[in-house]
Amino acid sequence: MSKGLKVATIGGGSSYTPELVEGFIKRYEELPVRELWLVDIEAGKEKLEIVGNLAKRMIEKAGLPMEVHLTLDRKAALKDADFVTTQFRVGQLDARAKDERIPLKHGVLGQETNGPGGLFKGLRTIPVILDIVKDMKELCPDAWLINFTNPAGMVTEAILRYTDHEKVVGLCNVPIGMEIGTAKLLDVDHSRIRIDFAGLNHMVYGLDVYLDGVSVKDRVIELLATPENSSFVKNIDGLGWEPEFIRALNALTCPYHLYYYKRNEMLEKELKNFKEGTTRAEVVKKLEAELFELYKDPNLSIKPPQLEERGGAYYSDAAVRLISSMYNDKRDIQPVNTKNNGSIASIPNDSAVEVSCVITKEGPKPIVNGDLPVAVRGLVQQIKSFERVGAEAAVTGNYDTALLAMTINPLVPSDKVGKVILDEMLEAHKEHLPQFFQAIEK
Repeated sequence: MSKGLKVATIGGGSSYTPELVEGFIKRYEELPVRELWLVDIEAGKEKLEIVGNLAKRMIEKAGLPMEVHLTLDRKAALKDADFVTTQFRVGQLDARAKDERIPLKHGVLGQETNGPGGLFKGLRTIPVILDIVKDMKELCPDAWLINFTNPAGMVTEAILRYTDHEKVVGLCNVPIGMEIGTAKLLDVDHSRIRIDFAGLNHMVYGLDVYLDGVSVKDRVIELLATPENSSFVKNIDGLGWEPEFIRALNALTCPYHLYYYKRNEMLEKELKNFKEGTTRAEVVKKLEAELFELYKDPNLSIKPPQLEERGGAYYSDAAVRLISSMYNDKRDIQPVNTKNNGSIASIPNDSAVEVSCVITKEGPKPIVNGDLPVAVRGLVQQIKSFERVGAEAAVTGNYDTALLAMTINPLVPSDKVGKVILDEMLEAHKEHLPQFFQAIEK
């Protein structure tokens, strides 16, 4: 163990990287990362250098013997890595803007990980992640892949289904955001709260909530029944639940449920933003530009507080907590995306789910939930079907499969509308979807 750990972060030029570096600094005693390799592509080179230099200043300030390497050579970064984290966006924020704007043009919700936008993010991302896994098999076969790249559920599903690399854990900051939000509602420290999570990525429910080991779900549901408390995450404005609905549902919702249970209100809000030219991608672009200006300051040697506005707050905490628990075999309980293995009865055992797991050095061991409450089971199964068919379309480049995935998503009103959106989005994202265009040429 003398040499310490090597961590490779793909998408190292992301504005989230200072979060991750802060996490490694905070937990250095229990997680001795000696080499942190930040990797990006040519288009992200400038951002990589800005973020990388900030990372170096942060580590120097902390006085730790951690080396930061900046590279465009993925293979060099992966060689003999112990952990690989992925946090990239194929096509960068311009692609996200298309994912949001094209569906809205046709009166359908445009969102990064839900509906048509979520499908297209998956279609662009999955071939790249499968390529990374292929490199890992050759260069660091024993390394764990910790994936934060969205849509995390569909991406984890694709890795489990189309590779033999079992060492993958998908991670999202939504559950940790829900825990912290619940702690704030109850005015207690986050460490005293635990939630039983079950469902899928961005479709996860809190089936029970514990304060110091005692269930306080009824109390939390009552608090959530008041409009100002209904949403836990910064990048989706709270639209209050009908109190009777949330009481009857009797589970904690995640912020993305608003797109399904409040489809009309969310669509109305998104259409208004669309007309004003301020979909979420534009907002994030502006935030990112401001963050990178801050990061350039040679006197800055901490993570700036403005980063929490970016929507990825607590990500590093979740990621580094997870890596540390695996490395140290802590056997604590954390919500992650992993193979179901009987955790949720109505989802196939070989599918990816987002559930509370015991975290061990052999990986996450899902806690058995039995089945989901009947009121949420159907929606979760429908989204799982969408993820599976979407992953298949990403791997095969088959147009018909892509249309099927598009149409079975509950946010798409019909196959006809789905086809119009599919055709327009395929054309818009052409350069990042070679699998579809090669199939057409054949």
